[in-house]
Amino acid sequence: MNTTTFKSKIDAWLWVVLVISAGACFVAAMFLAAPDSLALRLNAFVLVMVGSVLPIWILTSTRYTFTATDLDVRCGPFRWRVPLRDIRTVTPTKNPLSSPALSLDRLRIDYGRNRWIMVSPRDRERFLSELEARGVAATA
Repeated sequence: MNTTTFKSKIDAWLWVVLVISAGACFVAAMFLAAPDSLALRLNAFVLVMVGSVLPIWILTSTRYTFTATDLDVRCGPFRWRVPLRDIRTVTPTKNPLSSPALSLDRLRIDYGRNRWIMVSPRDRERFLSELEARGVAATA
């Protein structure tokens, strides 16, 4: 089977919060970088990287890719591999805990021994169909 990729659904409120926080960090970094101090410029660089680049990276890169054997979950610099054969249940949830899901319209995937991950595919029905086509009995 070939690979199939699904982008994360993004709630509008989260998009607004992340973009505003990225902008605020960028503006703050510009004020830090203005004085003629190497230490302040280095702090400004770190602030921009963590506070501006990371949220934008997360917004633009969160996706879920089915390979022949795994569900590959990517969210900015973070990555998880979920073996398809280890998936036990898939259930809908609105759980707000941190997860590589940019919407509260989520699917909780239980796999392995007491492991789980929440995802929020933009096309939920097609995602669930893809799981079933790969031999995973989704319960959502």
